[in-house]
Amino acid sequence: MDAPVAESGTSTLVSVGETCERVVRFTREDIATFARLTNDTNPLHFDTQAAQRARHGEIIASGQQTTAMMIGLAASHFSRSDDGNDRELLCLNFNFAFKAPVFAEQELVLHWRVATVEWNATLGGWLAHVDGRATVRHAHPCVIGRGTLLVKGIAG
Repeated sequence: MDAPVAESGTSTLVSVGETCERVVRFTREDIATFARLTNDTNPLHFDTQAAQRARHGEIIASGQQTTAMMIGLAASHFSRSDDGNDRELLCLNFNFAFKAPVFAEQELVLHWRVATVEWNATLGGWLAHVDGRATVRHAHPCVIGRGTLLVKGIAG
């Protein structure tokens, strides 16, 4: 297991300033399918006419669809082993705020950055506090988030 490093708040598993990013695009069908699979019956996710009458004027992705993709990005990145370090990850906490709608066919950039890292002896791993956002290219964020991850080395 990765040993604690005194005072620096860094480890070989996760470090302050580390980032990960992915670009996604939801089709109208993706949005409708996700809403159906999660029992979200809000017509803004699948009914074009209802969406046109509403505030934003077109189909929008549910907040849970965007946040699920953001959490998936964090989980994939911080549990990776492509750098020679085998990791175990637990997502402990996420909070999100919705700032703007996510429309179908928009290119959405998902991004996380590690703000702080601290060793937690009780949990036997590194607590990484991450700040994230989902942004339409060249625009303000649609979703902002914060999370706490527990990253542990896998003894092998």
